Amino acid sequence: MTGDWNGAWTAALDALEADVDRVEALIADDHRVRDLPPADPWSPPEGLGPLPLDLRPRADAILSRQIAATQALAIALVANRRQAEAASRIEAGDAPRRPAYLDCAV
Repeated sequence: MTGDWNGAWTAALDALEADVDRVEALIADDHRVRDLPPADPWSPPEGLGPLPLDLRPRADAILSRQIAATQALAIALVANRRQAEAASRIEAGDAPRRPAYLDCAV
């Protein structure tokens, strides 16, 4: 029973550690992409030739969606940073409380 219990906890901690590894990788990639934008933007595959005119409306719609998604992502990032900043100002229960005001009348 001890071996199974130890093995079960080892597996649980492995899974937990893998989750943290993924989050840390996302954070590292976020900083990397923000500091060094991807150098390989999309381009059509070789040999396709010009875009057929009947596909132009679809290509324009995709471009509009890309622009809208980029704007929504930028807004979400700003909101996330503001929320993180506000959350960082919330006092934890363990820290000594600071006075909200000082009564000088005494």
